[in-house]
Amino acid sequence: MIRRYAILILAVPALSAALSAGPLLLRPTITETAQVQVVVFPDETAWTLVPGPNKKYPIAANYYLKYSFSEKPRMGLVILKIQVFDQYNDQVVPFKATGRSGMPSMRGAHDSGEVEFKLNKKNDYLLPINVVMPGDWEIRVTFRLNDQAVFHGSIRFNV
Repeated sequence: MIRRYAILILAVPALSAALSAGPLLLRPTITETAQVQVVVFPDETAWTLVPGPNKKYPIAANYYLKYSFSEKPRMGLVILKIQVFDQYNDQVVPFKATGRSGMPSMRGAHDSGEVEFKLNKKNDYLLPINVVMPGDWEIRVTFRLNDQAVFHGSIRFNV
């Protein structure tokens, strides 16, 4: 027991001297630090929680959306489909839509980054979501009209 404390007492000053003396393999360098990608969601953006699938939700003057998934969300690839309608209930595509998916409890760990929605032949906005682990997931959707953000929505689901 006495030997362990003696080794610890001798090792701590030696370790602190080595750390202050110069770089070690354990100490990050500038290039290693530059490779780390930190994902920060802007606090000034108000994300509106969109209700469940296939429910109408207004997104801008005279427009509303309905969303659904290609199948019940589970592990693997799931496609989010958003349809936008005007006041006459005609499906339209006046917006540029982007989205990012991730787990709110682990911000940045499984973040997809900002991805632009694709349009299919039926004028549905489509976004592939790669669900990599069970838990709560969130998709943050932004609709822009003439390069101005008109809607910031949050779609949540659990796997």
